[in-house]
Amino acid sequence: MAEKPEDLHLPTTIVTKMIKDCLPTTCKVSKEANIAIAKAASVFVLYATASANSVAQKSSRKTITGSDVVTAMGEMEFDKFVRPLENSLAIWRRGQQEKKDLAAKKKAIATAMKDDEPGTVDEDNQSVQSVIQID
Repeated sequence: MAEKPEDLHLPTTIVTKMIKDCLPTTCKVSKEANIAIAKAASVFVLYATASANSVAQKSSRKTITGSDVVTAMGEMEFDKFVRPLENSLAIWRRGQQEKKDLAAKKKAIATAMKDDEPGTVDEDNQSVQSVIQID
């Protein structure tokens, strides 16, 4: 478990790409600045994780949730990031639910296809293939 910034090293290439993506193309960043930002990001990750863990422990849980991270951001006085983080989590949750729903639909179709022989007709005189539609 990383408890000190020295124990956690974020990939420099990823940090460098993030830096380049948020700056104008005319701006140059020195290697020293890249390293400093990577270390600062590591410290932030440790701080945010420790704060979110405290929130989870207050609720007698061992698992940190997205809501714990949002609460921790507020407690860390990063109020400016709370709303964007909530929005990002909502989008992520919707995507996860859509994946789950699609997997359940595929499973139901596979089960229906397995249970019914080709050419059989259901109660409404419709073939199973015409009743079940994949989006």
